Amino acid sequence: MFDLDLALRFAAALGLGLLLGLERERKRDAELLFGGIRTFALIALLGAVGAFIERELDQGWLLLITFVALSALVIVSYATTAARGELGITTEVTALLAFIVGALCGWQKVGVASVATVVCLLLLTFKDFLHRLARRVELADVEATLQFAVISVIILPLLPNQNFGPPPIDVINPYKIWLMVVLIAGLNFLGYLLVKVLGSEHGLVLTGILGGMVSSTAVTLSFSQRSRQEPPLSSAFVLAILVAWTVMFVRVVIMVALVNRDLARNLAPALGCMATAGLLISFFLWQHSRVHETGTVTAGANPFELSEAVKFGFLFGFVTVVAKAAETYFGATGLYLAGALAGLTDVDAISLSMANFATANPESVIVAARTIAIAVVANTLVKAGMAAFMGAPALRRTVLLATILLLLAAGGGILVV
Repeated sequence: MFDLDLALRFAAALGLGLLLGLERERKRDAELLFGGIRTFALIALLGAVGAFIERELDQGWLLLITFVALSALVIVSYATTAARGELGITTEVTALLAFIVGALCGWQKVGVASVATVVCLLLLTFKDFLHRLARRVELADVEATLQFAVISVIILPLLPNQNFGPPPIDVINPYKIWLMVVLIAGLNFLGYLLVKVLGSEHGLVLTGILGGMVSSTAVTLSFSQRSRQEPPLSSAFVLAILVAWTVMFVRVVIMVALVNRDLARNLAPALGCMATAGLLISFFLWQHSRVHETGTVTAGANPFELSEAVKFGFLFGFVTVVAKAAETYFGATGLYLAGALAGLTDVDAISLSMANFATANPESVIVAARTIAIAVVANTLVKAGMAAFMGAPALRRTVLLATILLLLAAGGGILVV
């Protein structure tokens, strides 16, 4: 009797093998390869047949012998190519993976096989990207990243997951504080990594995007000072600044959503209005600038550096205590004031603090959303003040006008919350 499920599993093995072989086939003209598209398809099919025999006939030894024989062929292939000066082993390893992928299909694990194939294809396709990344990431970055990873994996589970402090301000939870440190370091590392991969000098729009992920304040300071040296380009510099601010608005919502989705939904109208206004203003400035100037955004310190993590941990703990005290003794008004004060220097700490606060107090999610929005507004005002004080007159006028429009959008969004 025809077994449709078995036929589909064999077809999946054949298809995944073909995909791996197709990618390797593209390199045939440039490299001495173990095999091409047909070879990889046959290897995957061989794995599926071997897994089927093991599963149905209880002959697992045959699958093992087949894999050992394939490994022997791979070793011979590598020895041959190595003797000719080709030391890469990527194709040979991919061939072994193709066999395992086929076996997984034979074992009815088509989903796992598909994921493994896609990941392998990504690694093979983005070879140049990964090599470029390896060249631009310094040894100190690797050491800091590994150090933070080890400390997080080992220390985080050992930290007490309970609150400390005098009631009712007993909100110091070492486990949650360090967890937030890991979260913010991961988000900051994304921007850090992009700068490392793409380089530091770009067009102004891309500089603004990267700057919004790394530090919108640094972008504001950099282009405000540059506008005094190149006044005719002030509108282009404002464009980069506003793009950075807009990215920051979106970044805050994403960061909050990782901790508390309900809070993010309530926060989205306010920051969404600001982001929309920022996009519209940026588009208007982009149409009127049309310059090909470049800007520089630095990666800054590796956010996985232990010292940076500890600094943010202390800041987050301090903001959490202040926010709880303000809410306890002054209610919602106290939280709004705490948000405004915290936003003068940093929005990450107050945003994550309010995300945890809203998780513990679901009935206060609206107040938490407004507190974050107020912190973002305060932070925007500080950066606008920096630009007005340090920038050229033309930049000052445009930034102040754009800030007024952003504040109006924020006011409308906060009223909706």
